[in-house]
Amino acid sequence: MKIIVCGAGQVGTTIARQLAAEGIGITVIDIDPDLIRRVDESHDIRGVVGHASYPDTLRDAGARDADMLIAVTRSDEVNMVACQVAYSLFGVKRRIARLRHAGYTARDANGLFAAEHLPIDVIISPEAEIAEGITRRLRTPGAFNIAPMAGGQVELLATNVSDPGCPAVGERIADIAGEPAFEGISLLALARKGRIFIPEPSDRIEVGDDVYMLVRSERRKAAMALFGHRERVTGEVVIAGSGNVGLNLVHKIQAILPGTRVNVIERDRARAEYVAGLLGSEIAVLHGDALDRELLEEAQVGRKEAIVAVTNDDETNIFCSVLAKQLGCRRAITLVNKRSYEALIPSLGINAVVSPSAVTISTVLRHVRRGTILALRALREDFGEVVEAMVADGSRLLQRPFGQLELPPGLKIGAVIRAGRMIVPNAETRIETGDHVIAVVTYRDLRAAEAILGTGRRRLL
Repeated sequence: MKIIVCGAGQVGTTIARQLAAEGIGITVIDIDPDLIRRVDESHDIRGVVGHASYPDTLRDAGARDADMLIAVTRSDEVNMVACQVAYSLFGVKRRIARLRHAGYTARDANGLFAAEHLPIDVIISPEAEIAEGITRRLRTPGAFNIAPMAGGQVELLATNVSDPGCPAVGERIADIAGEPAFEGISLLALARKGRIFIPEPSDRIEVGDDVYMLVRSERRKAAMALFGHRERVTGEVVIAGSGNVGLNLVHKIQAILPGTRVNVIERDRARAEYVAGLLGSEIAVLHGDALDRELLEEAQVGRKEAIVAVTNDDETNIFCSVLAKQLGCRRAITLVNKRSYEALIPSLGINAVVSPSAVTISTVLRHVRRGTILALRALREDFGEVVEAMVADGSRLLQRPFGQLELPPGLKIGAVIRAGRMIVPNAETRIETGDHVIAVVTYRDLRAAEAILGTGRRRLL
């Protein structure tokens, strides 16, 4: 398989590095020769300097033999034209583009992205996905990550164990599966002192752990309580920044959490006036700097349950969140682009970090790995993914009871979905054809896991 990645920024480079590590032939295009040089030097990836939308550049990148083009440059227009040229001139079979502007992502009645118009198979809109993810976090206080699986019947939850007295502390992983209080909950991974790992059955939950688990959707609230979180659903929130993410977030909150009172802070006067007119009198839009203490006090941020900082500046988002917490705001959700800041966040008291690049990368990989893969969520770039796969005839999972399956250490099947029901497998469980399995897979054992799950690389397109 050969894939062309347009854009050598953080998103494009991470996608290219991940796919190259899986044995896929990757070529990266970017106009910045320094970025391309770093790609060439650091990874088994071919780099091409040039405009991704130019036919000659795509030809040099090998578009005539490419199976897929992934366009994630900073320009929506370049991404769209690159897909058009790849389709019209080179017959590239599958085309994925990141588009940010809402005017492009809202498909019109004439089918803007039909093959005869703009042939894009998959449109990734990180702003919309980020807004939806933040809204889920507001709905589930205490979770720093939450994602639906199995059509919404199961949720992937990540939370921190901070209460020494909560029922989960001290419990062995092996015992949790058999206790009635933990019914409908399956632990996938633990992060402890900066290291993330798939726990052994004898491992115990400790205070300070980050826990990644699968939960039946109706058991979400109970699961959070077992791990020490009984916070109420957010009723009042301040949003710093009214760009694409902020505006999408307001609309998502209105749709999913009706009755939530929202204040918006916007630094640009023209944008603030535009957003105020668009949202109407129900949403208070304040013009000013989100780092202005007096403005935050005017917004009564100290009495609010959450501050969501989603401006275009990482530093503003981080310090706005810290200041809001100092003023008494209960929770802070912060948009951060730079990976170098991630290690600092826990010490600042910020409750959840949202990474646009991580959202985009996870979504791209989900669409690259088709075949029997139904859903995919990246846990951490240095660790692995949670995948939902359909079990087909001939799968090695069908041969023996679960306890006798020889699974690699980097693969843990956390749940089996059968006829709409979540089953936490035990040693006697037998997997059947047509079942969906949800598993955590480390990148170290990705190829071995693919052989077992039946998601080999040749079946992805």
